[in-house]
Amino acid sequence: MNVDFGRTSSDYAKHRAGFPEAFYTRLEQDGVLTSGLRVLDLGTGTGTVARNLARRGCDVTALDVSAPQLEAAAQLARDEGLRVDFREAPAENTGLPSGSFDRVFAGQCWHWFDRGAAAREVFRLLKPGGKLILCHFDWTALPGNLLEATEALVEEFSPRVKLAVDHFGQGVGIYPQWFRDVGVAGFQSLTSFTFDTLTPYTHEAWRGRMRANARIGAMLPPEQVARFDAALAALLTARFPQEPMSVPHRVFALVAERP
Repeated sequence: MNVDFGRTSSDYAKHRAGFPEAFYTRLEQDGVLTSGLRVLDLGTGTGTVARNLARRGCDVTALDVSAPQLEAAAQLARDEGLRVDFREAPAENTGLPSGSFDRVFAGQCWHWFDRGAAAREVFRLLKPGGKLILCHFDWTALPGNLLEATEALVEEFSPRVKLAVDHFGQGVGIYPQWFRDVGVAGFQSLTSFTFDTLTPYTHEAWRGRMRANARIGAMLPPEQVARFDAALAALLTARFPQEPMSVPHRVFALVAERP
């Protein structure tokens, strides 16, 4: 697919909710995340994960292939007074020194990579005992809820081949194939966790979130994005008028160690 998240940078930065605090708290409780770690954030987008890691005292480098996304990420970090080293580079060939990181994160992006090459690159970049964290924050579509209705509208406007994430996540926000990806690359001591949470969205924010969706703002021409946005606004008014809406999401994380 011809997907360009750079076209969605404004909506992506403003409206796309990042991982909840409970995700980072769980990593801290498990000893995976502590202050002072040298961390790499792959596919950083607008830097949501990178900023959260910097707030927790990590030394953060963040990569993406989209210059507009990185520009938005850098501005958001500056606005908070956070220090993050943003660089334009692919996950499969970062150009960074071997054995230079304690942790590598890939939030909501592993499916966009050449996964085998990315896993080998991460293995090279991590110090012995370092950890790779593959994580997702997916909405949960159930019969009659906002997500099912929104997905049907997306399919109406962008009836294309399902995204890789749809297949690998099996529509439930769980990613069993990732275990094989990291195992083949030589990672060991795999652990994982998942939990559900509710994320508040106003109508305006949900419309912005969906304009930033891969199958809408990152693929469709502007006039079709505008038509979709108007249709979604009408749908929300008619069927889901309460604001803010409580949107169900599922957190998934796989933690793998480099021996």
